[in-house]
Amino acid sequence: MTKNILVTGGAGFIGSHLVRRLLGEGSWRVSVVDNFCDFYSPACKRENIRGFVDDERFVLHETDIRDVGKLREIFSNGKFDVVVHLAARAGVRPSLEIPHEYVETNVCGTVNLLELSKDFEVPKFVFGSSSSVYGSRNTVPFREDDDISKPISPYAATKAAGEAFCHTYSHLYGTNVTSLRFFTVYGACQRPDLAIHKFARLISEEKAIPVFGDGTTRRDYTYVDDIIQGVRAAIDYSDTPYEVFNLGESETVELHELISLLEESLGKKALIDRKPMQPGDVPQTCADITKARKMLGYAPKTKIAEGIPKFVEWYLGSLASL
Repeated sequence: MTKNILVTGGAGFIGSHLVRRLLGEGSWRVSVVDNFCDFYSPACKRENIRGFVDDERFVLHETDIRDVGKLREIFSNGKFDVVVHLAARAGVRPSLEIPHEYVETNVCGTVNLLELSKDFEVPKFVFGSSSSVYGSRNTVPFREDDDISKPISPYAATKAAGEAFCHTYSHLYGTNVTSLRFFTVYGACQRPDLAIHKFARLISEEKAIPVFGDGTTRRDYTYVDDIIQGVRAAIDYSDTPYEVFNLGESETVELHELISLLEESLGKKALIDRKPMQPGDVPQTCADITKARKMLGYAPKTKIAEGIPKFVEWYLGSLASL
């Protein structure tokens, strides 16, 4: 039996990978909401979904999640079994410049979708949150029951607020909601503003890459295929009415090591432009994925030493196709 699913942000990095996975299963009719905002090139997002637009099981709505009127029309016609909410104003540093935009999109937009899911009795809601909600902490790994009341950027604050609203709607109206905290996702179609993509481009062009701090910051880099496996499991999860899961690789990589892996895969040496640490950046991230392994069957497979060459292969291929 065919099921109907709405994926917000479905033309973006993670969203387009999820759409590809769902259409590949053959049992989903996939509706996508994306506003193709110019935070990064809309052409990149259109390229992400170019292979889907002629599929009769795929429907694209060029709509902003802040436009509750248009969203209501979409819900009226969709009869959705699942909503996967990935649309967001992304990025820690830009959120310091335009915090109101982040609140309007990430908080108000999320409430719009929760309210409509309640009104139209959508049984399952999956929310794309972020490891940034953990703030700056010295103890690792990060566990889902850690305190997230001290975010250090507007972006992180909006994601924590989104989780709070998800819990509230689950409690009040019985919607089954799962919040997923993504840890530094990378892979094919990655946003060009994110570090791995940006560094690859600058190294290829023999331009200096900006390194904030002394290069010892650490991140839990997670390959997009592993993230999609976790999101797909969350879509089916219904054992508890509300749950939060970390989706990470559960290993941290120092920035110096990441740059070395990119240099090796690209066959070029990086030029380093040292800069001070930026407000809102955290020194380290590391996911405890025990809970996701146990309850979702989450099983990340791609280590950074394998993932970076795969990303570079995609990156060089994308250049060749221009």
